[in-house]
Amino acid sequence: MQEYISRFGDYLNYERNVSPHTLRNYMSDLEQFLDFLCPKDPSGNRRAVDVHDINHITIREYLATLYAGQRKKTSIARKLATLRSFFKFLCREEIIELNPARLVSSPRLEKRLPRVLPIEEMFRFLETPDTSTLLGTRDRAILELLYATGCRVAELAGLNLDDLDFKRESVLLRGKGRKERIVPFGSKAKEALYAYIDSRGELLAAAPEPRRNSRALFLNYQGTRITTRSIGRIIEKYVRECAMLTHLLSAGADLRAIQELLGHASLSSTQIYTQVSIEQLMNVYDKAHPRAKLQG
Repeated sequence: MQEYISRFGDYLNYERNVSPHTLRNYMSDLEQFLDFLCPKDPSGNRRAVDVHDINHITIREYLATLYAGQRKKTSIARKLATLRSFFKFLCREEIIELNPARLVSSPRLEKRLPRVLPIEEMFRFLETPDTSTLLGTRDRAILELLYATGCRVAELAGLNLDDLDFKRESVLLRGKGRKERIVPFGSKAKEALYAYIDSRGELLAAAPEPRRNSRALFLNYQGTRITTRSIGRIIEKYVRECAMLTHLLSAGADLRAIQELLGHASLSSTQIYTQVSIEQLMNVYDKAHPRAKLQG
């Protein structure tokens, strides 16, 4: 079976042209299925598994172990989708006659509507990075471009400098299956990108010559291309920071103390959040004070 998994990986990579991230997920899912069928011995080897011995009962038993391990339904559904694709490939190659995974039902997933931030909150979030610092300038450009284009984090991480067209205010994005599309961005993103690119050379200079990537648009503090995981951490950081600022201000904390706590180099970066505190105060006043509104 390991040979067929390798062939399936080549098919995904060269014929389906999937992204490296997607390919890793497929291979990881199949490796986990192999571990279920035949765990490795202490020396790291496993006996051969014959794909003809796998039927829908085998797959249901595998899913049962995932449920027992309290894996998320979304994760289980993805692993089943991987098995369906793998066995479909084996049918196409005429290695097996029937796809056993087709007889297994996917877990029923809950449908949840995404929570959408009000525009005012979104604008405050975008303004969270401290643009008096080099990394803050970069982070502001990251957030503005994500918001302006609606692109995936992986697409953003893969951007190169020459993917930007400032004259047309557009960017070339490479999505799933490496499909390309051109997406416009507005003046705010353009302004943030210009500010970042002006200082980007300082980040680039931090990388040793062999690792230096002059093409990558967004760089980490080491001067190399930023990863999707790093962008995720950046977003989480500013989500926490934005919420923290708002709550501290609402509780009456001193603005200078908050600046020190969060490490803002400039007080103006912290003052952005005074507006939300004032708005909340007015809302509370209107609701609670007996003379807030004139009685008719």
